[in-house]
Amino acid sequence: MTMMGMSRASLAELEERFNGIAGSADLTELADGLFAVVSLLDREHRLRRTFTDLSATAERKAATVRTLLSGRVSEAVLETVVAAVGAKWSRAGDLPDALERFGVIAALAQAEAQGQLDDVEDELFRFGRVVDGNPNLRRALADAAAPVEARLALVDQLLSGKTAPATLQLVRQLVAHPRGRSLDRGLEEFGRLAALQRRRLVAVVRTAVPLTDGQKQRLTAWLRASYGHDVHLNVDLDPQVLGGFSVRVGDEIIDTTVAGRLEEVRRRLAG
Repeated sequence: MTMMGMSRASLAELEERFNGIAGSADLTELADGLFAVVSLLDREHRLRRTFTDLSATAERKAATVRTLLSGRVSEAVLETVVAAVGAKWSRAGDLPDALERFGVIAALAQAEAQGQLDDVEDELFRFGRVVDGNPNLRRALADAAAPVEARLALVDQLLSGKTAPATLQLVRQLVAHPRGRSLDRGLEEFGRLAALQRRRLVAVVRTAVPLTDGQKQRLTAWLRASYGHDVHLNVDLDPQVLGGFSVRVGDEIIDTTVAGRLEEVRRRLAG
């Protein structure tokens, strides 16, 4: 999905916010919830236009989202959609495109947390080759006249228990909601997002006070040099840190906080 102008800038800003929202969310539930909202916006064109109306305030659109979705989706899904409708989009269709992208990223982040991201990328590619080489299967999965439940049952038969859960989740999304794409193209698109996810690490920084832009740049450069990958910073303000900061990259924690040093002293004394 290629975005231009306002939409490209909005997408970049929203990815920063989404990373913070997703940090404490059930990622599988987040992905499913966002896919459901995308389906709603694809069906309800008037609602989509309402949410991308440049003359309406972000507060007004957020209130509409909360009225419509509160109690029906998780808080993480709700906050993601509120953030998205508050942004400016060049085209009405860019809003559901962005939300689908975040849903895919959530599914891929779950796979990454389970050590399965490489598997997902490979499985999406291989399934695309299987579909490409089997015209009957391609027609069966793309047959808009067939009930969605029947097409999803075929996907489950082919992939359930044989692939990573995220692979099955993403393929089901493409088959149930092709959104004008061929299955081949959708698989390629999701595969590219998997490759992008694999090349970037996420570092969660806990600090008592906001980091300056200069501090963020220096920390990012140091982490990139240390890990050999591009690194995205998620900064979590936590008054209990007391001083210093801690950084979590995957399962590794670098702790320079006063609270962390005190806890280490306590552990040594207890031992």
